[in-house]
Amino acid sequence: MTSWKLSLLAPKPAVQAALLAHDEIEDWDFDLVISGREIDENHPQDWVLEGWYPKKPGAAQERALQSLFEGEAPRIAVEKLPDEDWLALSQQGAPPINAGPFHVHTPDFPARKDAIDFVIPAAQAFGTGQHETTAGCLEMLAEMKAQGRRVRRIADIGTGTGLLGFAALRLWPGAEATASDIDPVCAQVVKDNAALNALALGAGPGAMTMVIAEGMDDPLLRLRGPYDLLIANILAGPLVELAPDFAANVSPGADLLLAGLLAGEQEEAVRRACKRAGFTPRERLQRGDWAILWLRRRPNWRLSGRERARWR
Repeated sequence: MTSWKLSLLAPKPAVQAALLAHDEIEDWDFDLVISGREIDENHPQDWVLEGWYPKKPGAAQERALQSLFEGEAPRIAVEKLPDEDWLALSQQGAPPINAGPFHVHTPDFPARKDAIDFVIPAAQAFGTGQHETTAGCLEMLAEMKAQGRRVRRIADIGTGTGLLGFAALRLWPGAEATASDIDPVCAQVVKDNAALNALALGAGPGAMTMVIAEGMDDPLLRLRGPYDLLIANILAGPLVELAPDFAANVSPGADLLLAGLLAGEQEEAVRRACKRAGFTPRERLQRGDWAILWLRRRPNWRLSGRERARWR
């Protein structure tokens, strides 16, 4: 529940550069959540960087946002918001999303019997299908299936609503899925969404196990591997950092689906990290400014001595 919003108007390149700078900051105040967006589709170069804070922001929060910009930073507008779940409200009435064979909608809209249908209510978690990264991942999962990829064990890192893990289970119904998220709120969200979509939670084929963890830092998450398919729709910075961990927990020849990274510098940084970790690019989609990457672990790749020691 956020109660204050800070807004900084700037050209699109400046906001995108600010988002990149944010990804590199390790000691960021995680109560200060930020995002960037286009203000008006008729003026695609006019963007806003928005920050949400659970209490009245002070000079420290304003400086943190302005420090993301090179040169003279934009002015900040601060407003107090009513006590509402703004993520949920922003998604209410959102039109359904059609991505490959998938149809994703809120309860306000009817199901489609000719599609793989998911009902995902507006919730306190990311991943309703509205964002280009989520929709792009759905398309890429369908492409993997169309190319005959076989999957027995699935990991969905940063699962949010659970949608991508659920979609993978629909495509490979005999697989076992493990989903994780750093946000404890997601555990109940995933449970509720599993019930709404008649998907089983727990162990065994066709079921999903949910854990709360940062990255791959959970013994059950590691124990249930190695994975044939690992999905991570998070942010570019964590993807770079986690690339060796992903490689350590997937099978030779396994598929890696990554999203949450902007095309350009963020994409190149993620590609370099994945190459060092033993992955080769397979296919790529771009939806808006966002890149969605399908990579495959090289069958002959081996962990270094330092990495083997880390995972003993």
